[in-house]
Parts: sequence; C-alpha cells; structure tokens
Amino acid sequence: MEDQAVCCYRHPQRETGISCTRCERPICPECMISASVGFHCPECVSGRMPAGAGASAAGPPPRAVQPRTMAGGTITSDPRLITKILVAINIAVWLAALSAGDRLVNDLDLVGRAYDPGAAQIVGVAEGQWWRLVTSIFLHQQLIHIAFNMLSLWWIGGPLEAALGRVRFIVLYILSGLGGSALSYLLAAQNQPSLGASGAIFGLLGATAVLMRRLNYDMRPVIALLALNLLFTFTWSGIAWQAHVGGLVAGTVVAYGMVHAPREKRALVQRGTCALVLLAIIAMVWIRTIQLTG
Repeated sequence: MEDQAVCCYRHPQRETGISCTRCERPICPECMISASVGFHCPECVSGRMPAGAGASAAGPPPRAVQPRTMAGGTITSDPRLITKILVAINIAVWLAALSAGDRLVNDLDLVGRAYDPGAAQIVGVAEGQWWRLVTSIFLHQQLIHIAFNMLSLWWIGGPLEAALGRVRFIVLYILSGLGGSALSYLLAAQNQPSLGASGAIFGLLGATAVLMRRLNYDMRPVIALLALNLLFTFTWSGIAWQAHVGGLVAGTVVAYGMVHAPREKRALVQRGTCALVLLAIIAMVWIRTIQLTG
C-alpha cells in the first residue's frame, strides 16, 4: 500500500515514496530517470526489467494509486516546472527594475519605516505596506546578485521540487523567503532597505540538508556549502544576514516537517508545521510594527 514504508531496491538504506512507473519498484531520487509520465528506474531504461516486475515495455500498467514523492506530493512529468517559473519571475522583475529605475525598487524593496524623498512621505512595512515582505523576495538590482541567486535556485530547486512535489516546494520557497523578510524586518535598522531571493535560497539549502539526512546521503558536501555561504554572510559587507538566517531556519523547519511526517498523519503534520512557521513570521512582523509605531 502507499502508506507502507519502503526503501529503494538499489539502495536499501534509503526510504522513499517514489516508484518506477514501469516495474513499480521503489526508487530513490538518485535512481529516478525522468520519463514522459513519472520516473523510470535504471534497469527499465536499459531494457533489463525483470520478468513479473511490471507491465510490458509497451507502457506502464494501470495503477490503483497515483505514484507519490517521499513527501506525499504528486509525481509530474516535469519535476522542475515551479523552479523554472520562479527563475522566470525573478528575471522578469529584475528586468522591470532595470527599465523603471530606482522608483520601482523603492516601491518594492523591504524597509521597516523610512522617509522616501521621491514619494515625499514615510514608507515601509510599519506604514501598512505589507507587500514589501513578499515583493522584496523577487527583487534584484545587481547582475551578480541575481545571477548567483538564480544559479543556486536552479541547482538546488530542481531536486527539491522532484522530492517534495510542486505544492510543497512552492510553500517551502515562499515561507523561507517570508522568514528571511520577517527576521530582517524585526532585527535590522528600520531605514535599512533589503532585497533579493537570498533568504529563500538559504531556506532551500536548509531543506536540502534535511532531505539528504533523511535519505542517508553523504552530508559533507551540503554542510560545506552551507558553511561557506554563512561565512560570506557574516564577513562580506552589505549583506542582510538577518534575511539569510531567517530563511535558513524557516526552510529547515518546514522541510523537516514535510519529510519526517509519519505517513498516517502526513497531511496534519505538514500543514501544522507550515502553520506554525507562518504564525512565527506573523508574530515577528506584529512585534516589530508595534515597536515602530507604538
């Protein structure tokens, strides 16, 4: 049954919720090979599917249940669709900011409370401009900034989207970005503007570490990458470390709830974890708003 804990037939130590759509044997993300529908295992792709393991090479057998990712998401034919859309949105907003100039950036970046000479008024999240917590996640100015973030998103996002499913991946991305915005709003100077997808990217890094630990992968590469990024965060000037740390914590907590939720209570645990993270974000924003306006 779908709710039974199963392990990859090629890597017995790795629990998975993904099956080959031809032979129906469980496979881990390392063994998944994208097909027109779902994923195939290496043996089916090479034509060495064992007798009795599934249907003929003419196509996948009828299934009683739809194949699921290890987090319970639906397996799709394009496991990078949301990643592609997020990259496209970030690039589109960057191009719009280039063409519109500082006015658009000043309207969309994250700032707690400050005087805007161009608008001749006080602006910021504390003034009711809540959208800045979201729009700043997709806003970039410098080419090197967006290039680094989008390369990171493409490299990290695809495997996470395939392992979690589209809905869970987009929830992870948004909550990570909001976690970074909320902590930056809470701790940074009220007139310090910040922007960029770095908070969300750090959340994906934390989620990758959780996923690799769950699958018993070698943790050293992701730990080294995370340590290097944290070193840059706290040693380079001009970096909003609050956004990086907030995104990292939010993404790690959300991912832990998604991949470690017991299968019989998966939906309840996953939704509850996301709700708790969202409540923590709302609490930080509320506390800071009271501080700035009280």
